Amino acid sequence: MKRFFVSSALFLLPLAAFAADTATIFTTVSDLISSATPVVVGLGVLFFLYGLAMYILGAADEEKKKEGRNIMIMGVIALFVMISVWGLVNLLKSTLNLDTTVPAGLKGIIPKT
Repeated sequence: MKRFFVSSALFLLPLAAFAADTATIFTTVSDLISSATPVVVGLGVLFFLYGLAMYILGAADEEKKKEGRNIMIMGVIALFVMISVWGLVNLLKSTLNLDTTVPAGLKGIIPKT
Protein backbone atom coordinates (compact mmCIF):
# COMPACT_ATOMS: atom_id res chain seq x y z
CA MET A 1 0.00 0.00 0.00
CA LYS A 2 2.88 2.31 0.80
CA ARG A 3 4.34 1.67 -2.65
CA PHE A 4 1.02 2.76 -4.24
CA PHE A 5 1.01 6.08 -2.42
CA VAL A 6 4.65 6.74 -3.25
CA SER A 7 4.11 5.99 -6.94
CA SER A 8 0.96 8.14 -6.96
CA ALA A 9 2.82 11.00 -5.34
CA LEU A 10 5.65 10.70 -7.84
CA PHE A 11 3.15 10.69 -10.69
CA LEU A 12 1.40 13.82 -9.44
CA LEU A 13 4.64 15.63 -8.54
CA PRO A 14 5.14 17.21 -11.98
CA LEU A 15 1.61 18.60 -11.86
CA ALA A 16 2.32 20.20 -8.49
CA ALA A 17 5.64 21.54 -9.72
CA PHE A 18 3.93 23.30 -12.60
CA ALA A 19 1.43 24.81 -10.16
CA ALA A 20 -1.46 22.78 -11.47
CA ASP A 21 -4.75 23.33 -9.74
CA THR A 22 -6.87 20.55 -8.29
CA ALA A 23 -9.24 20.50 -11.28
CA THR A 24 -6.33 19.64 -13.56
CA ILE A 25 -5.08 16.94 -11.22
CA PHE A 26 -8.53 15.36 -10.88
CA THR A 27 -9.04 15.56 -14.64
CA THR A 28 -5.72 13.83 -15.26
CA VAL A 29 -6.52 11.05 -12.79
CA SER A 30 -10.02 10.68 -14.25
CA ASP A 31 -8.60 10.45 -17.77
CA LEU A 32 -6.15 7.77 -16.66
CA ILE A 33 -8.91 5.73 -15.06
CA SER A 34 -11.12 6.13 -18.13
CA SER A 35 -8.28 5.01 -20.36
CA ALA A 36 -7.37 2.05 -18.16
CA THR A 37 -10.91 0.67 -17.81
CA PRO A 38 -11.13 -0.99 -21.27
CA VAL A 39 -7.62 -2.38 -20.81
CA VAL A 40 -8.52 -3.98 -17.48
CA VAL A 41 -11.75 -5.48 -18.88
CA GLY A 42 -9.77 -6.76 -21.87
CA LEU A 43 -7.27 -8.39 -19.52
CA GLY A 44 -10.17 -10.07 -17.71
CA VAL A 45 -11.44 -11.49 -21.01
CA LEU A 46 -7.93 -12.68 -21.92
CA PHE A 47 -7.62 -14.32 -18.49
CA PHE A 48 -10.88 -16.19 -19.12
CA LEU A 49 -9.76 -17.23 -22.61
CA TYR A 50 -6.43 -18.43 -21.21
CA GLY A 51 -8.31 -20.65 -18.76
CA LEU A 52 -10.50 -21.91 -21.59
CA ALA A 53 -7.43 -22.79 -23.66
CA MET A 54 -5.88 -24.59 -20.70
CA TYR A 55 -9.11 -26.53 -20.19
CA ILE A 56 -9.34 -27.58 -23.84
CA LEU A 57 -5.65 -28.35 -24.31
CA GLY A 58 -5.48 -30.28 -21.04
CA ALA A 59 -8.49 -32.47 -21.80
CA ALA A 60 -6.44 -35.63 -21.32
CA ASP A 61 -5.03 -34.58 -17.94
CA GLU A 62 -7.61 -34.18 -15.17
CA GLU A 63 -5.35 -31.85 -13.13
CA LYS A 64 -4.91 -29.43 -16.07
CA LYS A 65 -8.64 -29.47 -16.72
CA LYS A 66 -9.30 -28.56 -13.10
CA GLU A 67 -6.72 -25.75 -13.21
CA GLY A 68 -8.22 -24.38 -16.44
CA ARG A 69 -11.72 -24.54 -14.97
CA ASN A 70 -10.57 -22.62 -11.87
CA ILE A 71 -8.95 -19.93 -14.03
CA MET A 72 -12.13 -19.59 -16.09
CA ILE A 73 -14.23 -19.24 -12.93
CA MET A 74 -11.90 -16.55 -11.57
CA GLY A 75 -12.05 -14.74 -14.93
CA VAL A 76 -15.84 -14.79 -14.97
CA ILE A 77 -16.00 -13.54 -11.37
CA ALA A 78 -13.53 -10.73 -12.17
CA LEU A 79 -15.54 -9.68 -15.24
CA PHE A 80 -18.78 -9.81 -13.25
CA VAL A 81 -17.36 -7.60 -10.51
CA MET A 82 -15.90 -5.06 -12.96
CA ILE A 83 -19.07 -4.78 -15.03
CA SER A 84 -21.29 -4.70 -11.91
CA VAL A 85 -19.33 -1.81 -10.40
CA TRP A 86 -19.49 0.03 -13.72
CA GLY A 87 -23.26 -0.53 -13.84
CA LEU A 88 -23.75 0.58 -10.23
CA VAL A 89 -21.83 3.78 -10.84
CA ASN A 90 -23.96 4.55 -13.90
CA LEU A 91 -27.13 3.65 -11.99
CA LEU A 92 -26.21 6.02 -9.16
CA LYS A 93 -25.27 8.72 -11.63
CA SER A 94 -28.63 8.50 -13.39
CA THR A 95 -30.69 7.99 -10.21
CA LEU A 96 -29.19 10.95 -8.39
CA ASN A 97 -29.25 13.10 -11.55
CA LEU A 98 -25.58 13.92 -11.20
CA ASP A 99 -24.49 16.56 -13.64
CA THR A 100 -21.42 15.45 -15.58
CA THR A 101 -21.16 18.53 -17.77
CA VAL A 102 -18.22 20.86 -17.44
CA PRO A 103 -18.94 24.08 -15.50
CA ALA A 104 -18.59 27.30 -17.48
CA GLY A 105 -15.56 28.47 -15.48
CA LEU A 106 -13.64 25.26 -16.13
CA LYS A 107 -14.28 24.85 -19.88
CA GLY A 108 -10.69 25.68 -20.74
CA ILE A 109 -9.28 23.46 -17.98
CA ILE A 110 -11.28 20.23 -18.18
CA PRO A 111 -11.25 18.54 -21.58
CA LYS A 112 -14.55 17.47 -23.05
CA THR A 113 -15.21 13.72 -22.88
